[in-house]
Amino acid sequence: MGPRTRFITSEITQVGGPGLSDANDAAVYLVQVANQAALIDSGCGRASTRLLANIAAAGVAPQQIRFLLLTHCHYDHSGGAVEIRRRSGCQVAIHALEAGYLESGDPSVSAASWYGDELDACPVDVRLADGDRIRLVDRSIEVMHIPGHSPGSIAYLVESDGKRVLFAQDVHGPLHPMLLSNATEYQASLRRLRALAVDVLCEGHYGIFVGKSEIDAFIDRFIED
Repeated sequence: MGPRTRFITSEITQVGGPGLSDANDAAVYLVQVANQAALIDSGCGRASTRLLANIAAAGVAPQQIRFLLLTHCHYDHSGGAVEIRRRSGCQVAIHALEAGYLESGDPSVSAASWYGDELDACPVDVRLADGDRIRLVDRSIEVMHIPGHSPGSIAYLVESDGKRVLFAQDVHGPLHPMLLSNATEYQASLRRLRALAVDVLCEGHYGIFVGKSEIDAFIDRFIED
């Protein structure tokens, strides 16, 4: 399979996920501003070479990737982090609450054991908190702490082509004690995401939703009255 990408805006591309990299990968998104780029999640690590080929096909060389912005520590999102960091020199960023699980390669909280695999331990360069902003040239990527699915789940919000684009990878959950999920926090986070009224939602497993009505309908599937 040759390199494959899926453009969302002129600056944002999906470069990983089933059909693009590995079947076990959650969606991987690339944000490019001028000569700098950020990667949202890294997949499970079983197809990092293919992922980098897709990134190259989108016009980005590895050394242009300044940040790997992880939404949380789960294996299908973070398993490729150490390899992407090694091959690009990027800084790995994750919420402070989950940095320890990534750095230790925790197989349980990361759900790597569900996949019959291990999580490759990865150094964390940036510990994030709610309200932080990541700079790509003159663009700001806003960090939003949305706990529930996991303690340190993060959504990233950026403007591109006049649209507000939200990367909220596991809006759908699931919730499980092994993942340290919290149902009350999850419901609050869903309501916070819905209130943003963004133009594009890039989810981790269900794809890309465009327009308020489509986004609201998707989030409402998981909100309990």
